[in-house]
Amino acid sequence: MEPSQNNVQKTPGQAPDMKDVRSYYFSDLLGRRVCAGKIRDSIGRLSDLVFRASEPYPEAIGIHIEHGWGKPITFVPWDKVVKIEDDAIFVQPVPQEGYPVFVDQPGWILIDEHLMGRTILDMDGRRTEVVNDVQMLESKGRMIIVHVDISFRGFLRKWRMGKLPVVKERLISWKYVQPISVEDAPATDTVSLSVTRKQLKELPGEDLADALEELSGKEQEAFFSALDSEKAAEALVEAEPRAKRQLIAGLRSQRARTIFSEMSAPQLADLFSVLPHDHTTDLMALLPKEKAKRVQRILSQMEVTAHSLMSPDYVAVPREMTVADLLAKLRAEKHAAENISYVYVVDADKTLLGVADLRELVLSEQNLALGEVMVSPVVTAEEADLREDLAELFTKYHFRMIPVADAKDHILGVVKYNDIMKGFVPRSKG
Repeated sequence: MEPSQNNVQKTPGQAPDMKDVRSYYFSDLLGRRVCAGKIRDSIGRLSDLVFRASEPYPEAIGIHIEHGWGKPITFVPWDKVVKIEDDAIFVQPVPQEGYPVFVDQPGWILIDEHLMGRTILDMDGRRTEVVNDVQMLESKGRMIIVHVDISFRGFLRKWRMGKLPVVKERLISWKYVQPISVEDAPATDTVSLSVTRKQLKELPGEDLADALEELSGKEQEAFFSALDSEKAAEALVEAEPRAKRQLIAGLRSQRARTIFSEMSAPQLADLFSVLPHDHTTDLMALLPKEKAKRVQRILSQMEVTAHSLMSPDYVAVPREMTVADLLAKLRAEKHAAENISYVYVVDADKTLLGVADLRELVLSEQNLALGEVMVSPVVTAEEADLREDLAELFTKYHFRMIPVADAKDHILGVVKYNDIMKGFVPRSKG
């Protein structure tokens, strides 16, 4: 990448002088050979980059090297890195005692372990995104993290397809990104924007619920109590079952009554369906009589069928289509990301022949026909299947969506994991 000609003041902890700056994406460096001295002296491959948390940009302090064959991962300090080339990363010759075995330290950020693939709260898009790549700048021996990339292009770059689509990066400056806890990142699986409580209160209900779910105990209780009744109701509608139970557990009667006044009968029924029976009975008493009757009627209704839950938003193509043509078609049609988890292979009358996972297709040989890479037979649901039947299928197979087919295997639509499992409580077997 050509260096930028812009100049900035060079101050410790600030972005480096942009003269002679090189820009790198982590996905481009991951797996690159590491050579000690000359290209023929390969000592392993880069498996992670290590940074020290600092303001305003984390600065590189070393690289992870994977050697294979069960050998431990070693750590090369950043001051031993000589240069980064397209075909290899060159480091100083291995000392007699060898480079040390890697041992993680408090305050260190590992890009692959702590950032890649983790969710991030995107204030610009007002929704939860995923970190698909990390952009870094390097100049005169210093390297810093400057952006995380949440774009589809970042996703494809991660799978070594970054040059194929004409898709813009969606970069978020590191100045606005902070891991909730670097040490706990593997457990939390979350990265969050550094935003104020006031800004979070302005989020839509779905994103607000996601933010609340990252808190626990006193923090969650205090944050929820700070919301007005309308925003609290929005958060309850969108929250996962466990969070619903946590948020409702400590509510005083008057506060609960005010929040419930902002919710519709179907929304209340969805909330009450995940609560213990005794708790539901107590909360039902807080509702006006007519609204309570409507909620009870909804709770007692038979479960809806796959026919009423299925969506027409899916991708179905003939078996003769090549992988390359399919990817071009998907880019041209600009499908919503949640509708292209799988590609269904059908014949002329929409008989379901097979299925292919998009994540595997982007790594497949581009000239192969879908009939050669599809999986068959396909797990399907029937139109008359109840929600509980569908939940059992999702629990068993861990798919993100399941096609609904008739008796002759004609695809009719798809049911999506989130639509079935969100708020679902299985019937008691006792």
